[in-house]
Amino acid sequence: MAKAKKVKKKNSRQHPNQLNLKIVTSSTCQVCKQQCARGLAYLEQMSQPGAIGFGVPCILTKRQP
Repeated sequence: MAKAKKVKKKNSRQHPNQLNLKIVTSSTCQVCKQQCARGLAYLEQMSQPGAIGFGVPCILTKRQP
């Protein structure tokens, strides 16, 4: 019998530190006291009619590794 080949999983992270960052929605960005450029751009995008969003990695709410 032949051995099955091992398949490597592709790294699907979009940001190098995404494992350590929380994904937040536009409602969290809206009430944030320190609004960052990424959050403001996301708010702008979500304010368009019919926009669908999945959240953005938030630099200000880091998880502890």
